[in-house]
Amino acid sequence: MKDKLSGVFVPTITPFINDEIQYDKLEQNLKELNKSAIRGHLALGSNGEYKSLTWDEKLEVLEIFVKNKGDKVIMAGTGCESTREAIMLSREAEKIGADFVSVLTPSYFKKIIDDEVLINYYTEIADNISLPLLIYNAPGFTGGVTVSRKAIRKLAGHPNILGMKDSSKAGIMGYITSTMDIEDFHVLAGSINFFFTGLVCGAVGGVLSLSNVIPELCCKLYDLYKEGKIEEAKDLHLKLFKINGKVSGTSAVCGVKAAATIFGYFGGEPRSPLMPLDSKKIGELRKYFKKEGLI
Repeated sequence: MKDKLSGVFVPTITPFINDEIQYDKLEQNLKELNKSAIRGHLALGSNGEYKSLTWDEKLEVLEIFVKNKGDKVIMAGTGCESTREAIMLSREAEKIGADFVSVLTPSYFKKIIDDEVLINYYTEIADNISLPLLIYNAPGFTGGVTVSRKAIRKLAGHPNILGMKDSSKAGIMGYITSTMDIEDFHVLAGSINFFFTGLVCGAVGGVLSLSNVIPELCCKLYDLYKEGKIEEAKDLHLKLFKINGKVSGTSAVCGVKAAATIFGYFGGEPRSPLMPLDSKKIGELRKYFKKEGLI
């Protein structure tokens, strides 16, 4: 399991035109991304605009990923507000052929979602599915709902909970240190911003939005670290940190889609109510990439 989770994963975008999913363009993007050294994909993640898809669309999108997986590993985002629906979606992901499920915390009733609620949520899902489960901790997308280190420590002992993706701004080191003695629990960084520091502290990989745009450079950072070329890895980390600020910054998935298009992928539009970057911002992005020698 550690081998399957080690490396760079792409939280792959879902391309839209006029709010309609472009399945052929998604397939095209997957085939192109798979030429790189990425370990796999997160289907139905935040950058895939998972929350904006219908149930049927989620299943159809996931089928495209599995059909085009090749030698890559597929994580499927199956977090839902109810435990019951998360179990149902996770079981569908298994039928389709995903390798892991990545389960985001519920958040609608955030005022009463505490450790006990989250421990029960993840335990019940893990008890009722066969696919290994990864906890997805992303307080920036859940109104601040966070899985505490204490809760992670308890959940890490479950035989079907194999790890977590952490996208909190300052939490990954705490999660790593609190579970480092548990052999079969693995932490993945949820941003290029702390991918390098995560690797240094014991993370096995990362799910990186920037890999939608420049996957090979993200993979190079991982390879440099694994080869013990720490200074080179640190220098590349600093470069990617700056690039990520320009790409995601305040634009999130809209910026990722625009940047992916500049680099030859089909970014398409975000689904309404999100709005694509305007031509001025796209021009600024393109100018920045040229200045950095990336295009």
